[in-house]
Amino acid sequence: MDQSIKFDLDLIKRYDKSGPRYTSYPTALELHEGFGDAEYRRHIAQSNAAGGPLSLYLHIPFCDTVCFYCACNKIVTKNRAHAAPYLDNLCKEIALQGGLFDRRRKVNQLHWGGGTPTFLSYEQMKRLMDTTREHFNLHDDDSGEYSIEVDPRETNDKTIAQLRALGFNRISLGLQDFDPDVQKAVNRMQSKEQTFAVLEAARKEGFRSTNIDLIYGLPLQTEQTFAKTLEQILAYAPDRFSVFNYAHMPSRFKTQRRINEAELPSPAVKLQILQMVGQKLTDAGYVYIGMDHFAKPDDELAAAQREGKLYRNFQGYSTHSDCDLVGLGVTSIGRVGNAYIQNYKELDQYDQAMATGRLPVFKGVELDADDILRRAVITQLICHFDLNFGKIERQFDIAFADYFATELNNLKSMRDDGLISMDETGVTVQPAGRLLIRNICMVFDKYLAQKQQQFSRVI
Repeated sequence: MDQSIKFDLDLIKRYDKSGPRYTSYPTALELHEGFGDAEYRRHIAQSNAAGGPLSLYLHIPFCDTVCFYCACNKIVTKNRAHAAPYLDNLCKEIALQGGLFDRRRKVNQLHWGGGTPTFLSYEQMKRLMDTTREHFNLHDDDSGEYSIEVDPRETNDKTIAQLRALGFNRISLGLQDFDPDVQKAVNRMQSKEQTFAVLEAARKEGFRSTNIDLIYGLPLQTEQTFAKTLEQILAYAPDRFSVFNYAHMPSRFKTQRRINEAELPSPAVKLQILQMVGQKLTDAGYVYIGMDHFAKPDDELAAAQREGKLYRNFQGYSTHSDCDLVGLGVTSIGRVGNAYIQNYKELDQYDQAMATGRLPVFKGVELDADDILRRAVITQLICHFDLNFGKIERQFDIAFADYFATELNNLKSMRDDGLISMDETGVTVQPAGRLLIRNICMVFDKYLAQKQQQFSRVI
């Protein structure tokens, strides 16, 4: 499989508009409060009847300090005692949800995100993992993909050894940028020594995959300063990079109001940084997975993409399309059967649900036949840069050219611009179109027109 990218500045400028990241289709904006506890239980029952493995996501919302760029659902506090009542409730939810899923279903994937999961003490993390093992069928032989997000400022050699002993075998390190001026501007002071010590400790303890998170478009960044950060990290050769575009949306995220907008790099500088990142990472042997993600050619994400097994869910790219995703904790989102489900976003509502023994469902959406069809189309494009019409026709018993006549007509301009090639058998995304894969997927999104202003720009 050709996993190369081509940086065409003119195309990127013309196609740089707002759009979804497609961690789901329909996107989370379609979830509504008419979907609650009863609807979720019905979909769990249907999911159990179908069988198959599970993926668990546990949300730990706490952070010691606030990073001004952050758009995550988090609770900033230096008081570690605040985690205790939340942990009690999370364990209650694990027991409640675990009792509803067929115990024979193996948990092939597990992910702790946040916030900062390592905000918890070792004793708290052990309790959380023990509770999960008690109520869900986790692997005991290290064959599951069990991952955790860590803040190197909250982590040391001892913590890494403890996480490995708990069963984690994949790790993602938050960094964003090493430049001291950028770090000060976004209130995240983090040294190279802290970061690389954690990376090296993870390798020593046998973590099978290491990922570094970076963000481009932060205040005071330039192509030269970000290149220096990237070169320092490349010397340690992590297995994966996640290089995200900073979306400045202060009207939605209050902490972003503390960023000095005058210090944000111009769109032209952001494009220079992006081009540099793509060039340096591909020169270093990494392949472009899609949507900000790069990986070594022997990484399981790169292999899954070549083998046609890559998937995309609320945590990003995944190697397991066969797993139902169970969201646990405040604000978490899951996908069970043909429904998406989100928990309450506020701690008091979550606490009240747990106190009364209710599933903490805030809202959800049940997909109809058209949603499921369009999700399959978008997933093929965003994961594999390829769309085989015959495969979709056989799976959904449609005539692709008839069902998607309007969409195929709208793709012609992208074909003429060199983003895709297209014939009667399918669509192939060309190297020049891979950085703009969101735009191509957007052609098949029936909900987009009324919601577009609520998404970040694609580049």
